[in-house]
Amino acid sequence: MIDRKSWEEFRSAGLLWWVNRILHTFGWALVAEVEKDGRITDMYPARVKFRGFPADCETEGFKALSSHIAENADALSKEAHDG
Repeated sequence: MIDRKSWEEFRSAGLLWWVNRILHTFGWALVAEVEKDGRITDMYPARVKFRGFPADCETEGFKALSSHIAENADALSKEAHDG
């Protein structure tokens, strides 16, 4: 099953931050162009020279991701076990 989601939801769940933490290891990132209202108008992969995020971004990323996991733990577990 595929349930299409928006880039905004992916980002607000902390998943864009999490994926970029991994991609930074290889000098890559997914770049989001974000409007003032929070809409993502473009997303693309890019080579980057920086590695990692500032401490405040790490804190906010872990908060968002932890909330997402807590809110979806039952469904994620069910999907993993039921296929």
